[in-house]
Amino acid sequence: MGTRLFPEKINDFRVYVNGKNDLLGLADIELPELNQITEEIDGSGIAGKYESATFGHFESMQFKLNWRLITGEIAPFLNPDAISIDCRIGNQEYLIEKNSYDIIPNRILVRGHVTKNNLGKVAKGGTADGSSEVEVTYLKLIRDGKVLIEIDKFNYKFVVDGEDKMKKIRKALGMN
Repeated sequence: MGTRLFPEKINDFRVYVNGKNDLLGLADIELPELNQITEEIDGSGIAGKYESATFGHFESMQFKLNWRLITGEIAPFLNPDAISIDCRIGNQEYLIEKNSYDIIPNRILVRGHVTKNNLGKVAKGGTADGSSEVEVTYLKLIRDGKVLIEIDKFNYKFVVDGEDKMKKIRKALGMN
């Protein structure tokens, strides 16, 4: 039996924008909800109704960055062009059999357009508590080098644990 990891907390994180800026003015980030588009199914051949997910098709996904202070770091979020965000996360996890800790790298890649900027407030001795929201069109979650999920709305890509769930639909649509 291998060493079991007990996930404890996020030890630290860094966020990079468009391949460069390390956003030091961030307080935290809020990851998007992954809600598939559904349709209610009923009629002949079924005793009742159920919600059927249209796999690979997701509702609007919002990625939110909460700022401690407004600095020059917000400039890329004021631009109407698409933005790329690379979140590097160090999970602190306890190795049960070894009675020690390890840091497991997680990475979240996001592309999309900024839809909202809240500049926050100004108070003596306080933080601004502003925020920026990105409408996500691309999302990739990587844990310890392994892709857990990848969603690319424009390229009909939906990969879960290495399996391309949209391959057949792309083929049916003449995209492969």
